[in-house]
Amino acid sequence: MDKALKVVEEMARLGIIGGYAIGGGIAATYYIEPVLTYDLDVFFIPVKEGLDELAPVYEFARSRGYAEQAEALIVEGFPVQFIPAYNRLVREAVEDSATLTYRGVKAKVVKAEFLAAIALQTGRAKDRERVVRLLDSGFVDRAALAGILERHGLAEKLKMIEGGKDER
Repeated sequence: MDKALKVVEEMARLGIIGGYAIGGGIAATYYIEPVLTYDLDVFFIPVKEGLDELAPVYEFARSRGYAEQAEALIVEGFPVQFIPAYNRLVREAVEDSATLTYRGVKAKVVKAEFLAAIALQTGRAKDRERVVRLLDSGFVDRAALAGILERHGLAEKLKMIEGGKDER
């Protein structure tokens, strides 16, 4: 994965992608116990807006000989899914990301508060479980989370989870 992270950093330096942050299960393992995940999710700010936001990413990947597999690219042997910042919450998460070091490679990662907010917004059972685990981890700044949830209309979803109600 460290080699794939180097490539993602290179893509940002070259302007292939704008700002980025690692999200999903791999980002969550920075804050909580490891979860089963199959790929590296990279949320990014597209440099080219519109229907072909992923075009520069795939052009770069093809020029390097990286194969496509389902919705991922195999970057240095590791599946990487590039996900354009698809709404205001994800864009804010990318813009306010933290920096971590993994095996000597610096990379940006979505902060715990934003991981919880994105999981609340997504709302799948595994995401609700991730919210609970993140809240129990001690890494979530509750005041920061409250502000994020308020800005993005998600405060009630957290109340439902904390109250033990299933929102379905």
